[in-house]
Amino acid sequence: MMEKLLLFFDRRKYKVSLFFLLSAASATCIALVLARVAYSNSTRYVGLIWNLFLAWIPFALAYLAYALSWQRKLVYFTIPAFALLWLIFFPNAPYILTDFQHLTEQAANVPVWFDVIMLIWFAWTGLMLGVISLYLMQNIIRREFGRTIGWLFVSVVSLLSSGGIYIGRFIRWNSWDIISSPFGFASELLNQAIDPSIRSIGFISLYTLFFLFVYITLYVFGHLLQEQSGTP
Repeated sequence: MMEKLLLFFDRRKYKVSLFFLLSAASATCIALVLARVAYSNSTRYVGLIWNLFLAWIPFALAYLAYALSWQRKLVYFTIPAFALLWLIFFPNAPYILTDFQHLTEQAANVPVWFDVIMLIWFAWTGLMLGVISLYLMQNIIRREFGRTIGWLFVSVVSLLSSGGIYIGRFIRWNSWDIISSPFGFASELLNQAIDPSIRSIGFISLYTLFFLFVYITLYVFGHLLQEQSGTP
C-alpha cells in the first residue's frame, strides 16, 4: 500500500508540488490579512479571502474536467458542463489584480508597503490559479480539436474574462449573479456590447493583452524547461 502511494506521488510530483505551493501561497495570503486585522483592528481587506476562495473554484473545476477528459465516454457529455461552470467562475482568478485600486484609500495606521506586499501575494496567487486552470482547459481543447482551436479558445476566454472582470469591478455583477439571474446578466452584457464606454473598451483591451502576455510567457517558459530537460 505504501509503495503504491509513493509511486502515485512520484509520478505526479510536480503536480502535487504545484498544488502545495498554491496552498502555501493562499495560507500566506490569509495570514497577512489576519495580521493586518490584528494590527489595525480593521476588517477592510477581509473580502480578499473570499475573492481568493472564488479563484480556487475554476482551478478545481479545470482539474476535474482534465481528469475526466481521459474517460472517452465522458468527454462529450460531462466536459461541456464543467467547461461552462469553469468559464463562469474563471474571471474570479485574475479579478484579484483589480484590488490594487484599494491602495488609493490607504488607512493611516497601516504602512503602505505592507498593503502592497499583501496585495501582490493575493494577485499573484489568483493569477497563477487562473493561468494553470486555463492551461488545463486548453490542453483538453487541443487534444480534442487541435492546436489552432486550442489557442483560439485561450484568446476568446481571455477576452471574455476581461469583460467579466470589468462587469464585476465596475457594474458589480458576480459569478453567482450569472447563475441566479442569467437573463438579467445577459441583458446587461448586451447593453455593454451595444453601447460600450471608452472606459470599458480601454479596460477590457488592456486587461486581455496583459493576461495573454502573462499566459504566453509562462507557457513558453514551461516548454523551454521541457526542452532543456529532454522531456518530449
